[in-house]
Amino acid sequence: MADSNVQNAVGDAEGGDKPKTAKQLEKEAKKAAKMAKFAEKQAKAAEKKTADGQSGKEKKPKKVEEKKVITYDIQTPQGEKKNVEVELPAQYSPKYVEAAWYAWWKKAGFFKPEYGRNLDEPNPKGQFIMVIPPPNVTGTLHLGHALTNSVEDALCRWNRMKGRTALWVPGCDHAGIATQVVVEKKIKREEGLTRHDLGREAFLKRVWDWKIEKGNFIYDQLEKMGSSLDWDRVTFTMDPGPAEAVKEAFVRMHEDGTIYRANRLVNWSCTLKSAISDIEVEKKELPGRTEIAVPGYSEKVECGVLILFSYEVEKTGERITVATTRIETMLGDTAVAVHPKDERYKHLKGKMLVHPFTNRKLPIIEDEFVEMDFGTGAVKITPAHDPNDYEVGKRHNLPFVTIFTDDGYIKEGYKHFTGMKRFEARKAVLEALKDAELYVETKDNPMVVPICSRSKDIIEPMIKPQWYVKCLDMAEKAVQAVKTGELEIIPKMHEKTWYHWMEEMRDWCISRQLWWGHRIPAYLVSLKDGPVPGYEDSEFWVSGRTEEEARQKAAKELNVAGDKIILSQDPDVLDTWFSSGLFPFSVFNWPNKTKDMEHFYPNTLLETGHDILFFWVARMVFFGQKLLGKLPFKQVYLHAMVRDAHGRKMSKSLGNVIDPLDVINGITIEELNKQLEANTNLDPREIAKAKEGQRRDYPQGIPECGTDALRFALCAYTSQGRDINLDVLRVNGYRNFCNKLWNATKFAMMNLGNDFKPYESLQHLKDKEGQLSMVDRWMLSQLAVAVRECNAGFEEFNFPRATTALYNLWWYQICDVYLECIKPVMYSKNEEAKALCRNVLYTALYVGLTLISPFMPFLSEELFQRLPPRTSSQPPSICVTPYPEPEEYDIFYNEEVDEKFKFGQKVIGEVRSAKAKYDIPHKTKVEITLQSGNAEYRDTLESLIEEIATLSVASNISISTDKPKGSVPTPVNADTVAWMKLQGLVNLSSCQDKIQKKIDNAEEKLQSLMAEMAKADYDKVPEEIRSRNVSKKLDLEAELEQNRDAIKKLEAMETD
Repeated sequence: MADSNVQNAVGDAEGGDKPKTAKQLEKEAKKAAKMAKFAEKQAKAAEKKTADGQSGKEKKPKKVEEKKVITYDIQTPQGEKKNVEVELPAQYSPKYVEAAWYAWWKKAGFFKPEYGRNLDEPNPKGQFIMVIPPPNVTGTLHLGHALTNSVEDALCRWNRMKGRTALWVPGCDHAGIATQVVVEKKIKREEGLTRHDLGREAFLKRVWDWKIEKGNFIYDQLEKMGSSLDWDRVTFTMDPGPAEAVKEAFVRMHEDGTIYRANRLVNWSCTLKSAISDIEVEKKELPGRTEIAVPGYSEKVECGVLILFSYEVEKTGERITVATTRIETMLGDTAVAVHPKDERYKHLKGKMLVHPFTNRKLPIIEDEFVEMDFGTGAVKITPAHDPNDYEVGKRHNLPFVTIFTDDGYIKEGYKHFTGMKRFEARKAVLEALKDAELYVETKDNPMVVPICSRSKDIIEPMIKPQWYVKCLDMAEKAVQAVKTGELEIIPKMHEKTWYHWMEEMRDWCISRQLWWGHRIPAYLVSLKDGPVPGYEDSEFWVSGRTEEEARQKAAKELNVAGDKIILSQDPDVLDTWFSSGLFPFSVFNWPNKTKDMEHFYPNTLLETGHDILFFWVARMVFFGQKLLGKLPFKQVYLHAMVRDAHGRKMSKSLGNVIDPLDVINGITIEELNKQLEANTNLDPREIAKAKEGQRRDYPQGIPECGTDALRFALCAYTSQGRDINLDVLRVNGYRNFCNKLWNATKFAMMNLGNDFKPYESLQHLKDKEGQLSMVDRWMLSQLAVAVRECNAGFEEFNFPRATTALYNLWWYQICDVYLECIKPVMYSKNEEAKALCRNVLYTALYVGLTLISPFMPFLSEELFQRLPPRTSSQPPSICVTPYPEPEEYDIFYNEEVDEKFKFGQKVIGEVRSAKAKYDIPHKTKVEITLQSGNAEYRDTLESLIEEIATLSVASNISISTDKPKGSVPTPVNADTVAWMKLQGLVNLSSCQDKIQKKIDNAEEKLQSLMAEMAKADYDKVPEEIRSRNVSKKLDLEAELEQNRDAIKKLEAMETD
């Protein structure tokens, strides 16, 4: 109804219209909404047009302001404070701003929990303890890591500024398989050697060299990102402390039976010759017959087909047909299963089948797992090479026949197939079945193929003796912790995933057949004098923190002297996730009873990506509860995954894996391409594909954005529960935001003057409230709102809430409104008004910089250091300055002032829209007459007349009840109209002609668009394009309404 009242108000101002029906009012309300939206766009376009100097005069070539790279070249000893006595450069430059600060923060100890306090004395404000998700030492950090560290550092800095004891522990993960693979490839490529050629000790030395090189670069990246980590507590997962923790955890859990050894089916990589974890298995979906490139094979391997073949029943000549997607595994078949209720096979119960290539007889067994209606209803059983068959084999006590060697060749005993690679045997077995006339047919078969993410090999299920952790009891406790609220998972929607993983939890295989990692502290026991009593047909293993401890255990168990014992340590290493699961307490030197363990365990928060909720978070919860009887943290915050602008996962082969330093410093497309060429682990075809992707997405390279812009952008994108489609080039928009802060602060500092001293307290400023102008009171009220929003955003882990509040505060409230409105005051001779205004301005800068500091540490520090301190006890750095509290600033919140100023802004907005409507450049001054039938509105207009004049760029503003001549009306609300004088300002006829041309152009575009949308096959157009076309149509219709309305009013003015 408000919009309909506006229409009536306009009518009244022009001499009175007849009352309108409800339907008319509804129609006009919709029309007004469309016009308002279009007017807003037009106003912005007009402002840009004016800014570009296109005000109707002859066009000049547009001058593009180059973003200069300005550097800080003042000699500053490492760790000393940056020189802030020099004048700020004229232009914002990240390289200047980010220089020297980090080294000073680090040396000053601001990032240490001990800073400014005694840890033995409880902090009444509490503490905030967090460990970094240790990045793998396999390479360098990418934008996914940058998101993690931007979010975590913002949280840590906010908590530190809130006065809490804050500790964020840095570190790196040894990443067993990933690191060993990379180093092995490097040695093979550069020297033509394998790790076996070098030997274990020499190979491990190479890996340690790699770790030192890469680990240091990762730490350098973290520092460049501004991460406020306590580097005195940095931990690598294979440092002596974590190594001791791993041994302690293994031995304790082995002793109580939680860890045990068993011969079971595992994910086996023939290329790595190791078992791998589920997280390292990629599931490649095939629509049907597909050829896949497999390491070690010159030709691609056929997958995605179902091969049917027959076994002959012994002595009868009858046949049973079975199907398989891996025909080579039939060499390991030990039975064929049918359903017990399947009448087709009842007569064959107890019969044997003849294996055509071995002397093996295969029983026909009955098992309810068989689906009678699927295929032939008969299933070949290969217990040693298939997870389902493994369970059937256990139920029926079948032989488990392993047909492959560790590196994927057919074992001895299989005639001419012996020595063949498994996928060469695939072809050979098929041909042999055809020759034996047992082959039936081959069908297309949509399926999932498990791929090793490290080697790109096809996973082979294999039975291997491995070490396992019993997980069921630990999983039940982990479920209860979440259900009772003892452990909070944020966002809450991930609880469902948590419960899903924990239900019927399988035991965890923790051994890996690698050299790089924590060697398993378990020893195979034998005796010098003969077999181990009681273990003639099995193995006797003991665990120990040291070999001597293991020897004593074995001697005691076997009741023999220690010198009779022969120990052989397991050559395998532990799964990387085992040591990672201990990280929240191994960083504090557990199992030793250290001060750090006493002060900092349990942690406060674990922040990481939701993709490792089970693989890392769950294991930490398991071990924390099991080994220490306490959860390792109270809250888990799971951020979204970073994808590229097209919604694709980050992948080196797509060329969309970006080093955050390349966004911070900028990089050319040629340099991006060279990085791909240097990555010799990529296939040449993948490099070519990745280069093409880079050229498409970054044709001009990536501009220098700076750390602060990158951090702010990543946090602004982080919406709970949704993945982030990050357009790297949009980060540059936040660099422009940094420039806005820079220019605003420079302008403000100039107006504060060198001798300015702020009031010592906020209360002093509050006491002066009666003397403050409305815009001053409005600014203080907006600060109160921003303080509330930022704190709430952090408390709720709703980072966009905080970043949006900060963007609005700086860009729209401080820069676009407040700084513009106070210019007349600052240029006046009213010293008392200037003094008050300066204190409000100072408060706005102080609050704005401290609020944004967790997101933009470098820029906020650079500018904050230029502000005069409010008191002599002000902390030395913004990162240890108290964060603004709602309780402090709520004294300035004034809802009445906010509403009045909002009304003033609506007037300004309508005037700007009207200028755009009549093709008047934004900066052209106009005469405005304001009319209102509401006394309260008139009072508000009187009190804001200077601000309205300044922001709408008016030469004169008056408040009158008379209709001004030569003016056109613009409704503000039901009671208020703004009249803009055009007479003498524009040539009415020329103005009409310009507007008519716009109408003609819009009609032509609309007609073309409508024809496109009316096509018979339009429903096949992608949804995104159709949605965009609907938006274009609404814009064009609003533009036509707006311009036709302008023509009518100009015609009315001519006859006036």
